[in-house]
Amino acid sequence: MVDRITPQTSKSERKFVEQTFGVADKWPVLTEPYCQWVIEDSFSNGRPPLDEVGAEFVADVTDHKLIKTRLLNGTHIALACLATLAGYQRTDEAMRDRVHAELGAPDFVVAFAGGGTGRPMPFEQITEADWRSSIDNNLTSTFFTLKCFLPAMIARCSGCIVNMASAGGRMAAGAPAGYGAAKAGVIMLTRHLALEAGRYDVRVNCVSPSAVLTERTRQAISDEQEQQMRAAFPLGRLGHPRDVAAATLFLLSSASSWITGATLDVTGGRVMS
Repeated sequence: MVDRITPQTSKSERKFVEQTFGVADKWPVLTEPYCQWVIEDSFSNGRPPLDEVGAEFVADVTDHKLIKTRLLNGTHIALACLATLAGYQRTDEAMRDRVHAELGAPDFVVAFAGGGTGRPMPFEQITEADWRSSIDNNLTSTFFTLKCFLPAMIARCSGCIVNMASAGGRMAAGAPAGYGAAKAGVIMLTRHLALEAGRYDVRVNCVSPSAVLTERTRQAISDEQEQQMRAAFPLGRLGHPRDVAAATLFLLSSASSWITGATLDVTGGRVMS
């Protein structure tokens, strides 16, 4: 995952990161405008064996920004850098070169960055700024991420990519128009790249979730609204982050070695095709 990051580099901030996390980094990351979380939930049938394929879980998370800071300054310290200081125009290019130099071509790329300012509204009220924000944050960001990392996979003749689509790109059901168009574009981009890269043994798929109970969603809807939303899903519940994580891990694993160009709907049965 390549996030848009804003490093803070004052002496006091570097000291704070070093004392708090035990990490000495020239360009520590303290703020980051897009937050994406995978948080352990209660498993009714026991925890699925996702840790066997390298997944790590966190529990009792109260300060999400602190967790994200730990992630960027800890496990991903070698990749957190300020692109302009290295003479790059875009952060994704700087991170690509850092990855290739220190780790080699990636085995997997998961392009899950997204966002935008668009909100559900009548089409005639959508501003150009909101439209471009939806397209840039969801489709263009995926394009740049894959453009950075796909060539090395092709050169090595192996690799696997999973993109983030959405039920909003599969059906018209209340999502912002720009967001739906962008996610539909991610699906078609996935198919084009799967057709192009397949001869090099590089697989490209995408997951397409519907309503997922992230922390942000839990804060935005009431219990009554959640009950009303559940009625739209044949399985009778909203999704959990673990549902999307499990689908992604499947598409990255050898269990899906003969699957490419596919869109895996993680929607509790709401999208069937």
